[in-house]
Amino acid sequence: MKICIVGASGKLGRYMVQHALDRGYGVVGVCRERSVSKLDAFKGRITIVPGATNVRGVIQQAVAGCDGVLTVLVPWGTDHYAAGTAQAVLDYAKPGTRLIFSCGWHITRDGKDVYPSSLKREEKIMRWITRIVPFADMDDQVEACRRVFASNTRWTVVRGSDLEEGESQGLPVWSRHVGDPILASNITRRVDYALFMVEALQNDALIHEAPAIVGCRTPSALAFAAAQK
Repeated sequence: MKICIVGASGKLGRYMVQHALDRGYGVVGVCRERSVSKLDAFKGRITIVPGATNVRGVIQQAVAGCDGVLTVLVPWGTDHYAAGTAQAVLDYAKPGTRLIFSCGWHITRDGKDVYPSSLKREEKIMRWITRIVPFADMDDQVEACRRVFASNTRWTVVRGSDLEEGESQGLPVWSRHVGDPILASNITRRVDYALFMVEALQNDALIHEAPAIVGCRTPSALAFAAAQK
C-alpha cells in the first residue's frame, strides 16, 4: 500500500509515518518547507513533498497513485487552511482512495454530541483569544469536515480527545457521540491516536463514520469494558 500523510512533520504526523513504515507501506509526506528537517529520522525511507498543505498543486502531486491519504486538519490562520487542504484531498485523491482525516471532539456530524462544560469553556476562551490574535480559525475545521461529510469518497473523520505523550497503550476505543460514557476520561496517547488513524485505512467498518476516540486503558474505557462482561 502506498499512502500520503498530509501534515507529516507534526507530532501526530511523525507517529503516523512510523506506524505506516512499520506496516511496510510506501509513504509520501507533505509538510511546509521549513519543517522538512523534522522528518530527518525517516530520510531515505519516505518521499517528501514540501509546501503548504492548502496549495492544490502540492496536494495533487503528493496524493497521485496513493491508496490512502491521512490528513491532519489544522485550523491555522484565517485563510481557510483546513478547508482548503480537505478540498484539495477530496478533489485530487483517485476514486476509491481511503481518506482519513483528524480533528478534535468539537466537530459534530449529526448534532447529537453532548459536550462537557470544560470543553465548552475551552472553546469559548479559544474563540475569544483568536478574535484578538487571529492565529487560528476553529470554524475552518468545522467547514473542512462539512465538506468531507458531504462528499461521496471513502472517508473517516477521527475526532480526538485531549492528547498526552507516553508509551503506546494500544488501539483507542471509540464511540459515535461525545458524551457517551466510554469517552468520559477524555485523554488519548498521541502515539495511539496516530495508530487509530493508520489502522482505519484497513477498517471498512469506519467508512462514513466520525469516531470520537479515547485511550483504551483510561478509567472510562476500562469501566465500559467491565460493564459489558
